Amino acid sequence: MRARRPGFVRIIGGKWRGRRLPVSDLPGLRPTGDRARETLFNWLQPHLRGAVCADLFAGTGALGLEAYSRGAVEVTLIENLPAAAQALRAALLKLQDPGGSSGLHLSESDALAWLKRREQQSLDIVFVDPPFGEGLQARALGLLGDRDLVRRGGIVYVETARAEPLTPPGPGWDILRDKTLGEVRMVLLKKI
Repeated sequence: MRARRPGFVRIIGGKWRGRRLPVSDLPGLRPTGDRARETLFNWLQPHLRGAVCADLFAGTGALGLEAYSRGAVEVTLIENLPAAAQALRAALLKLQDPGGSSGLHLSESDALAWLKRREQQSLDIVFVDPPFGEGLQARALGLLGDRDLVRRGGIVYVETARAEPLTPPGPGWDILRDKTLGEVRMVLLKKI
């Protein structure tokens, strides 16, 4: 039996448009596809310029890297799987401007623990795309709401399995978009 070759994820817009980054062959790693990312970033485009973002459960980093490529000022990729974090470190080295300061950061930690350490109202856009079926999206949304981590007008993107229930982080949140692509549900929440 031949070993499976790693795939690639392509940045689809912004300053790194067309750049391909390798994707590790890890259990549960499910990069958001080009079609879903194109839809998501069409939704997000008015909110990206100058945004402070967190890509929880970053995996390949496709969402956070796309946001930075398209104008976010700061993006933190949070990933606790060592092999995925190693691939993200390599991607960050490949993408950073030589000699320039970068707003890209990697936190090799548990996303829920990272949220518990974050300051109130310190985030503009949060990507919540954990492995499906483990209840992680509900726990992350709960922490975002309970700890008041998202600024007013901020956005939280949640990707879940089609049938998985979704509860906003609390009162004061609107569902801006809710779309299903195949077996994936894409939900955009806005703090009002």
